Amino acid sequence: MNGPNDSGNSRTIFLASFLTIFAAGVGFAVRGAILNDWADQYGFTKTDLGTITGGGLVGFGIVIIISSLFLDKVGYKPILMLAFLLHLLSAVLTLAATPVYNSMGQSATFSCLYWGMFLFSIGNGLCEAAVNPLVATLYPRQKTHYLNILHASWPGGLIAGGLLAYCFCGGEPAVKKLPWEIPMGMFIVPVLLYGLMIATKKLPESEASAAGVSTGQMLAQFASPILLLLLVIHAMVGYVELGTDSWITNIMENVVKENAIVLFMYTSALMFVLRFFAGPIVERINPLGLLCVSGVLGYVGLTMLSKADAIGAAFVAASVYALGKTFLWPTMLGVAGERFPRGGAIVMGTMGGIGMLSAGLLGGPLIGYKQDYYASENLKTASSQTYDRYKAEGENRPLPIVPAIAGLDGAKVGVLKNDGKDLAEDYKIVQEAKEKPKSAAEVEKLHKWWVEQGRPNAATDKPPVEAAGIFGGRKALEITAYVPAAMAVLYLLLVLYFRMTGGYKQVEIHHQAEGAMSEL
Repeated sequence: MNGPNDSGNSRTIFLASFLTIFAAGVGFAVRGAILNDWADQYGFTKTDLGTITGGGLVGFGIVIIISSLFLDKVGYKPILMLAFLLHLLSAVLTLAATPVYNSMGQSATFSCLYWGMFLFSIGNGLCEAAVNPLVATLYPRQKTHYLNILHASWPGGLIAGGLLAYCFCGGEPAVKKLPWEIPMGMFIVPVLLYGLMIATKKLPESEASAAGVSTGQMLAQFASPILLLLLVIHAMVGYVELGTDSWITNIMENVVKENAIVLFMYTSALMFVLRFFAGPIVERINPLGLLCVSGVLGYVGLTMLSKADAIGAAFVAASVYALGKTFLWPTMLGVAGERFPRGGAIVMGTMGGIGMLSAGLLGGPLIGYKQDYYASENLKTASSQTYDRYKAEGENRPLPIVPAIAGLDGAKVGVLKNDGKDLAEDYKIVQEAKEKPKSAAEVEKLHKWWVEQGRPNAATDKPPVEAAGIFGGRKALEITAYVPAAMAVLYLLLVLYFRMTGGYKQVEIHHQAEGAMSEL
């Protein structure tokens, strides 16, 4: 790693920045693999789980935007140290879910997990708000290249989290089934490392602050139509990349079983390696050309994944999808930094924040909702009686604009999948407990349902329930594929615009008169 400011201190700061996103990736990957554990253990529907995973992204986006407004004035270090403390607090709250369930029931557990994810996302948001402009400051002439290397930490974290999940999570882990709290808690290790590094190093002043750019001048960049269009596109990036990644392991488990984790780690490994080569690629085709190709590959990859019915086809489809999503997020940040350097942390933070808000408010919940919707419709058609046995008690919806539906009850589906074995153990514990926990009523209710309705019909119910789950996941991916297709069209329009106006060029902040705006 060589750059204009590449000293020992700079390398340590870059590594600490790398670890902040790495920690987020570990937590994200493990969480995606334990969604079924949460459904089985606490009785959540997929829409419930989508809302919880959304909680891990909504706060992320809000905090990136808000903290970016004053980051150039406050400095990087206070923001990153606050993120460190919030990451630790989020671990305490999330890992308390089971004791909360035993003492207070499902509703309180939902709140515990949601707010645990929310605090985790706030820590992630503070990190994202700081490290993107920080790396741009460290390497001002190679922003796109080093931002891609920085964001290789995301798939790196996904690989580490995926290995933990493969070995210790799911129905048939490679090593041993562990309580979900153990692999989930491992993200604390990189958190402690980056906290120590940041606490002991002096961080540089931001690029915009060093140039004397005022907050008003930074905000003036948003008058550019090009920047506004980039923000719209990045919302789509957040929806398709992070929204899909929140669900991809869970969806593919229905198709390729335990190989879903391997598939997830494989695509993450591709992303990790490829992001180190963004610089040479951008030298051959400009960033917008790279983004346009990425949109096309994203559409093709998701469409192929929605039709994959075997492990070989799934790996080919996942390879195409990984190629499509690899460069989207960091290259978009690089374009914003190169074209609007006077926007400072505010422009880059707003980009990241919009992407996270889209993933949290739209991507995670709506992709979960689409699974519930199409799985329910499929099961109703196949067997209305089976649907009546497995539907959730109440209707829900993630947004007012979509119809309320009764998805499939995650606890009931989980009991059916393993023929009631885990439920029998839970019921035995409840019956033998000297003082029954508050969750005992829910366990007893589920046991009564299984004895009276579930088990007597399990042989006929299992095939259509499993088929409905597969169908719902496929339809969710098929519909989501249209998002990167639309992105590709918009990128192409930007390529044509810059070609007609002299070509894409990086804007140098010191070449602009004080108070002037960036180019369109």
